[in-house]
Amino acid sequence: MGKGLFITATGTDVGKTYVTALIVKKLKEAGYHAGYYKAALSGAECIADSDAGYVKKVSGITQEDDTLISYLYKEAVSPHLAARIEDNPVELQKVTEDFRKVTEEYEYVTVEGSGGIVCPIRWDETCRLLLEDVIRALELDTVVVADAGLGTINAVVLTVEYLRQHGISVKGVILNHYTGDVMQEDNVRMIEMLAQVPILAKVKPQDTELSMDIGKLVSLFA
Repeated sequence: MGKGLFITATGTDVGKTYVTALIVKKLKEAGYHAGYYKAALSGAECIADSDAGYVKKVSGITQEDDTLISYLYKEAVSPHLAARIEDNPVELQKVTEDFRKVTEEYEYVTVEGSGGIVCPIRWDETCRLLLEDVIRALELDTVVVADAGLGTINAVVLTVEYLRQHGISVKGVILNHYTGDVMQEDNVRMIEMLAQVPILAKVKPQDTELSMDIGKLVSLFA
């Protein structure tokens, strides 16, 4: 069985998919048999045009499309609402089974979340499922992707504390859109002090490589 790591974020549009692609790419280029998985994805007509398709293209992995995602919705809304509109609710058993199949094939599997950590995956009369339930079911540790700019201290601390309070381990934070100005440097310092987690990497605009030691990256997977 391969090892896995869950990538979540402080919210939508902070660059979680972009950073995930860089992680998978770095693993692959270092010679590791790297795979990808996402439980539910909304807002795409097909896998090739989805976040999963983007990760596959950027990273260069050759994983079969139908193993990348368990549930693909066309509606560009939260997965729970897309599932209701399209009458195709997420089944946690299918998610765990699909993930295990990927880990049987790949050495290191990077799992991408949907939106921020408080993201409803299914919410109906018979089942209420949040993203945190998926993380716990897959028994994974997490890395939080956040924007490097204004407001990130609050967003990161709240996200990290939420994860901890719900029994989920946080390995660290990756800051996206990093330019290294005085405010962003202070954000790094304050996040590490207030959230008590390390800044694992700083991703600059247009970066095509993840500036992180490969040994350190591999050590995050469990």
